[in-house]
Amino acid sequence: MSQTIHKPVLLGAVLTCLAPAKGNSYLDLTAGYGGHAQAVLDHTQAPSLMTLVDRDETAITALKPFESQGVTVLHAGFEEASTTLLSGGERFDMILADLGVSSLHLDTSSRGFAFRMTGPLDMRMDQRAELDAATIVNTYSQAELEGILHRYGEEPRARTIAAAIVRSRPLTTTTELAAVIAGVMPRGSKVHPATRSFQAIRIAVNDELGQLERSLPLWFQLLQPGGRLAVISFHSLEDRIVKRAFADVAGDRYDADYQLITKRPVVADDTETVFNPRARSAKLRVLQRK
Repeated sequence: MSQTIHKPVLLGAVLTCLAPAKGNSYLDLTAGYGGHAQAVLDHTQAPSLMTLVDRDETAITALKPFESQGVTVLHAGFEEASTTLLSGGERFDMILADLGVSSLHLDTSSRGFAFRMTGPLDMRMDQRAELDAATIVNTYSQAELEGILHRYGEEPRARTIAAAIVRSRPLTTTTELAAVIAGVMPRGSKVHPATRSFQAIRIAVNDELGQLERSLPLWFQLLQPGGRLAVISFHSLEDRIVKRAFADVAGDRYDADYQLITKRPVVADDTETVFNPRARSAKLRVLQRK
């Protein structure tokens, strides 16, 4: 079966909240290297009832061993896959969406996600997509750049950074962009000065928040009665969307079709954050269809 190159985030909490049982069906909308999927499959022993989705072709290659076991593997974004599965009448006992950028992207300089490693300004999770970071950085207006940095990065110095990017064009590498941003930021911060800006550009490239907002209603419908949906988010913008969508369908009302399994988001404990620093910002929310 697939070798897990990175540690799946909040694995114990995911298994506790989804409570996989033998013969359950499972949909993983951001399967990556299959870390969560393998743990679930160990419990369900039902590869023919498992569907793994990822829009990254490197992940799809890594998931091939699952496919050879009878698991369905779909090379698609989660919005596209959800629409297809719903129209095909599919329903699942468990659904997981582990959002955001993964080690698959951050550890590969050629993908252009990391500001500490020199790589092209890419940031596409789906290498088939046309829009990349270079297009945004080098062709968008200063006002458009400022809007992206403010909206998706919650960057207080968005105007200053946008102006610096426009002055420095053309930019071709991640480290060039990071240096431009660092050059207009105050010194002494504990986090890299380009962190919020890189997040913002990545979200814009991949339409991450738009896809999430459009997909959540589909995920609710894809659940079997009694089925559970788990969503792991990594920043406040994602978590806010998930929290609001969950509250809309699983509020404290007699006619609600869903109920919250997690009243508050589940976060990693100290032990996990030591061994898996990516888990530090992870928040898990889970609901169940009645």
